[in-house]
Amino acid sequence: MLASLAVVSMAACGYQVKYSLSGASIPPDAKTFSVAYFPNNAPLVAPTLSSSLTDALMDIFSRQTRLVQVQEGGDFAFEGEITNYTSTTAMVTTGDVATQNRLTVTIQVRFKNVIDETKSWNKTFSAYGDYDTNTPLQTAQDALIPEIVDQLAQDIFQASASDW
Repeated sequence: MLASLAVVSMAACGYQVKYSLSGASIPPDAKTFSVAYFPNNAPLVAPTLSSSLTDALMDIFSRQTRLVQVQEGGDFAFEGEITNYTSTTAMVTTGDVATQNRLTVTIQVRFKNVIDETKSWNKTFSAYGDYDTNTPLQTAQDALIPEIVDQLAQDIFQASASDW
């Protein structure tokens, strides 16, 4: 009841709320987005990581917003680079034997919101996936990179397109 009253009160005051099922809150004036290629500047390089990350960002904004992709200079513009790609021990048994490794990807992202400059930011994002120590990194990364990239794309989407 109280929530209904609050919504009616806001509507009566002319307060406009924009929301979507994806959680996106895109300004009505925003029409386009652009994603620059994310180079891999990490000391350890996975050959497909840059293109996978760039494609995932383009895909999530194409699927979950009404924004149209442009080559550069979008109302929502993304650029950045992969800064770290590491594999470290994630789990050790009581006998000091490593049983799990962790693949971590860190990226630096610069987001420019042309419609509202106060919403622009420069942030670091990181995501990881664990794998068995008996599995070589080159084998594990084939399964882990898509999962890690999906998580990074979701995190960037939420940071740029949500006012939560």
